[in-house]
This record gives sequence, C-alpha cells and structure tokens, in this order.
Amino acid sequence: MHSFSTTTTDTTKTQNETSEKISAEQNDQTHIDSGSNLIKKPGGYMEAEGDINGNTLPADGVPRWGPQHAGAQQLAGMYSDTKRLQETIATYTAAIIGAITAALILSNVRYQFLPYMLIGFVLAGLVADFFSGLVHWAADSWGSVDLPIIGKGLLRPFREHHIDPTSITRHDFIETSGDLCAVAVPLFTIISYCQIQYTDLSIFGLAPPSVEEQTHREYGTSFFLFVLAILVVCTNEIHKWSHTYFGLPKWIEFLQWAHLVVPKKQHRLHHISPHDTHFCITTGWLNYPLHWIGFWPKLEYVITAITGVEPRTDDLKWASKVTIR
Repeated sequence: MHSFSTTTTDTTKTQNETSEKISAEQNDQTHIDSGSNLIKKPGGYMEAEGDINGNTLPADGVPRWGPQHAGAQQLAGMYSDTKRLQETIATYTAAIIGAITAALILSNVRYQFLPYMLIGFVLAGLVADFFSGLVHWAADSWGSVDLPIIGKGLLRPFREHHIDPTSITRHDFIETSGDLCAVAVPLFTIISYCQIQYTDLSIFGLAPPSVEEQTHREYGTSFFLFVLAILVVCTNEIHKWSHTYFGLPKWIEFLQWAHLVVPKKQHRLHHISPHDTHFCITTGWLNYPLHWIGFWPKLEYVITAITGVEPRTDDLKWASKVTIR
C-alpha cells in the first residue's frame, strides 16, 4: 500500500512538472519572463515598448541586445576621429547652405503656389521614405564591415544598431545625421542655384531690381527638392525618435500618431530578427505597401540568384558575437 502511494505521488509530480514545462514553453512563444525587456515572437526577439536597453536575456545569460553585447562594444569602438571630422564638416556645410536655400524658398513663395507645394510635400515624403528604405535594406542586407571605406564608414552603424538598437539615442546629431547632411548638400546647392534667379537681390546690391517670374511648376519642383533635402537630413533623427521611449516632446508624439513620421510601433516590426521587413524609416508610408507586395524578398531573391550571396550574413555574424576578439 505504501509503495503504491509513493508511485502515485511520483507519477502525479511528474505529470505536474511536465504540465508546467509545456505551459512555460507555450508562454515562451509570445513573451519572455518579466525580468527581460525583450518580447519573443515567431522568428526572433524584438524590443519591448519601454525598453531602455536594460535587457538581460536569454536563459544562458548571454546578452542578446544592448550596449553590453560584445559585438556592439566592438562596433562602437570603430567610430574614428576621422569619421567624426567628416561628419562635422558635412553637418555645418549643410546647415549654412540649407539656411540660404530656406531663405530663397521662403522669399519666393506665393499663395498661387500652395497646391504645388502640397503635391511637392507628399511626393517628397514618398520619395524620401522609399530611398530611406532602399539604403537601409542595402546596408542591412549586403556587404561587410571589413570592406574598405564603406565597411566602417557606412555599414558599421547598421550592424551596431541591430544588436544595440537604442545606441542611436545616445548619439548626438552629428554622429546620427552627418552622412545624411553630406547627401543633402548637393540638393540644397541645386535648389539655391534654381531659385536665386527669381529672387530680388537688389537690396543687397547684388542684382538689378527686375527679376524673372517663375512658373508654378518651377517653384513646385524646387519646393519638392527642398522638402526632400530636409527629410533626408532628418531621417535618422526621426529614426532616433522611434527608439526613444520616454521624454519625447508632444509635437513629436503627434507627428508619430498622425503618421507624418514613422510611428514607433511600426518600426518595431523591423527589429524582429532577422530584420528583413519594414525598412522605410522616414515617414513609414511605404512600409505596408512594400511588405504587402513582397518587394524586399523578391529583390533579395534576384540578387541571390545572380550572385549566390545570402542576405544579412554579416549582420547575423555580428549578432552572434558573444566575446570580444
């Protein structure tokens, strides 16, 4: 009788342990315990809303994300003084030429141009969003940090960002947007060149008082390029806002809510490993359409078929770096 009771007790205990294990595994399909700041989804891990990079994870104790990740530390250490100088020069150059461009655009605005300005604003939002996605996809998916020039100069921040997503919030404007300022400088220069012929500079003694009137289309084109340049400069700042979990000004939260810039929750979808969707980080307007038509996977399929190279191999290599060597 005693033996039978013991056996029954052991069986019940085993069943309970099995049940608890199954329950834990089921829970693990949707989340990690409250001590972690990551959410587990089918296909990988993503940041939890409110995460400020204090994540610990997984059961083996190896950091999956954050500044304590060995790969993130090594990548952060590759940011050089030369790169900083280049970004600083580009930022101040864009600020000066951009201010001149803004003055020319504002001095030439007419109420008759408003419909064309609205069209230019929408087109600029779409174009900036597409190219932000294209560059983001290309830098995430292809190439290696070991490549000369573009490896450490362009690809390194993308590798760091996936294993330390909120590192961008600890970077100042120059480090975050210096490269984009360099892209905007030619745009500002072209716009200024186009607009200066329509600007009355006689008050500065630089031109005769009579100036040619520009057409709606000419001003609309310049305004489109101007908004595009501004969005290019601001893209990584907008990206930074999508990783800032507290302290954002109300006007930025409104822009995110109104989908005038990429919303925080939408961008979180990109941070589900292996980071293969929702690449657009300016307005976010094109993320769902491009995802719906399978644009990025199809593009990757073509490139892999031609080159034999699989996407995101370097990205995954850095994510798996658990020791600094």
